[in-house]
Amino acid sequence: MNDQKRVCCLYRVSTLGQVEKDDIPMQKQSCHEFCERNGWQIVKEFSEKGVSGFKVSAKDRDAIQEIQREALLGSFDILLVFMFDRLGRKDDETPFVVEWFAKNGIEVWSAMEGQQRFDTHVDKLMNYLRYWQASGESEKTSVRTKTRLAQIVQEGRFRGGIAPYGYRLEKQGRMSKKNREVNEILVDEDEAKLVRLIFQKYVNEGYGAQRLSRFLYEEGYRNRKGTNFANTTIIKMLKNIMYTGVLRSGESQSEVFRHLQIIEPELYDRAQALMEGRTQKHNDVPLNSKGSALLSGLVYCAHCGSKLVLTTSGDSRDRKNRRIRARYCCHNKVRHPQDCDGQSGYGVTKLDALIDSMMILLFSQVKNISRSQILTQQRWREMGERNSALSQVQKQLEAKEKELTTYKAEVYKSISGESRFDAELLNELIGTCKVDIEQLTCQRTAIKAELADLEGEANRLQKDYNDMISWAHIYATASREQKKMILYQLIHRVEIGRDYKINVQFNISYRQYQQLFFGAEHADIRDANVPETPQKMLG
Repeated sequence: MNDQKRVCCLYRVSTLGQVEKDDIPMQKQSCHEFCERNGWQIVKEFSEKGVSGFKVSAKDRDAIQEIQREALLGSFDILLVFMFDRLGRKDDETPFVVEWFAKNGIEVWSAMEGQQRFDTHVDKLMNYLRYWQASGESEKTSVRTKTRLAQIVQEGRFRGGIAPYGYRLEKQGRMSKKNREVNEILVDEDEAKLVRLIFQKYVNEGYGAQRLSRFLYEEGYRNRKGTNFANTTIIKMLKNIMYTGVLRSGESQSEVFRHLQIIEPELYDRAQALMEGRTQKHNDVPLNSKGSALLSGLVYCAHCGSKLVLTTSGDSRDRKNRRIRARYCCHNKVRHPQDCDGQSGYGVTKLDALIDSMMILLFSQVKNISRSQILTQQRWREMGERNSALSQVQKQLEAKEKELTTYKAEVYKSISGESRFDAELLNELIGTCKVDIEQLTCQRTAIKAELADLEGEANRLQKDYNDMISWAHIYATASREQKKMILYQLIHRVEIGRDYKINVQFNISYRQYQQLFFGAEHADIRDANVPETPQKMLG
C-alpha cells in the first residue's frame, strides 16, 4: 500500500452549460475507472466549471495554481486528466505548464491518451504539437461560433441570453433542429415606454445618467428586480443599438427589423453624439441642462472674448425676502478693467429673453421653408454639371476600353499574318489607348469625389433642415431644459457687448437659411451674425 501512487485529478469544462448538477460526471467517472485499473489512489480532485482553456491563462486559473502548490509540497505523484486539452489549449503556455510538472517529479497522464513523457526530443516535440493542435481547434471553434451567431442575428433571431430591458422572450411555435420550441424576442410595450422616456429625457432635456437614475427612482420606476436603475444600467441602455431594431453579435449587425424598433435611429444617433460630446466636452453639448439660465456656457464678452460666468447676488439685509439676481459676469473686466472696455455683467433675465424672442422669430420663418428650398439654384446646377461630366467621361472610358480590346485582338491576327496592322503600330496604338484610359479613369475618380462632396453637403443641409423643422415646432412651448438643449445644438456662441448689442454664431450651415429667411439682399452678412431683422429687434 505504501507503494501505491497518489493521484490528483483535474476536470474542466469551458461553459457552465456542460455542468450537470454542479458536477462534471463524464470526466470524473473516466478518471476514476482509469485509476482503478492501474491500482492508483485518488487523493485530490479539482473541478473548473465554465473556464476556457484557450482564453484564460494558467496563472489566472485558481485550480492550476493550487495543483502546482500541492506538487511542490509532494502531496501527489500523478496529475491525471480526462484528455490533455483539459490542462489548457494555449500553444504558447500549456506545453510549458505540462513540462513544469514533469520537471518537479510529477507524472502527467490522460485517461484517454496515456502518459506525456519528456525522455527524448521527440517527446518534447509531441508535447508542443498536441497543444498547438488544441489551440487551432479552439480558434476554429471560435470562428464557427462567431459565424453562426452572425447568421442568427442576420436572420432576425435573438442570439440567446437574457432579453434586454424593453423586450421579452416568448414562444411563437418555431421549433429547433432538436424539435424543441424556442423563444422569439418581442417588444414589451410596458418596458418600451420607459426606454423611450429615458432617451427623450437624455436627448431633449439634457438629463445625465445619474440624474435619470434619480428621476426614475423619484417617479416610482423600478427594474425587473424591483430595485433602482443604476447609472451603469442606464448608460448601457443608451448604447444598446438593438432599440433601433438592429440585432448585433460582435462586429456583425443585422438590417433594421421594424417589429423590434423601440426608438428611431435618429434619436439613437443623437444620444451617441451627446454621450461622446460630454466625454470630450464639445461646445455644442451642455454638461448640465439644469438651472434657470438659458445661455449658461454659451455667452462671451464681445469686447475681450472671455467666456461669461453665471453669478448670483441678493439683498443680504433681508435674508427671508431677498430677491436673487442672476447675471452673466465678465471676470476679466472685474479683475483687469484695463483689458476690457465692456460691461462687467449682463442680466440673465434680459439677455435670455432677447435670445428667446430672436429664436421664436427665426423658427416662425423656418416653418415657411420647403425641403426643396434648402439648396440654392447654383448648387443644383453644380450637381447637375458634375453628373453630366461623369456620364460623358464614363462613355469615353467605355469606348476606349472597347478600342483596346479590338487592338489586342489584332495582335493575335498579326502573329499569324492575318492583320492589316504591323506589330510596331499595334504596340503604339495599345500604348496610347492605355494612357487615355488611365487619364479618363483619373478624371472619373476626381469627378466622383467632387460629386460625393456636393452630395455630402446636401445631406448635411437636409439634416440641418430636419433638425430646424423639428425645433421650430416645439421651441415656443418647450421647457427651459428643452430650449437649452436646442440652443446648444444650434448656437456656437453668443457675443454680448455694451447696451446689449448681440452677435450670434451658429453651429449649422446658416448661410443657406439666411438667404431663404431674409432674401438675397442679406447674402453678404457673415455666417456668424444674427440676420438683420432680429438684430434690429434686439437693438
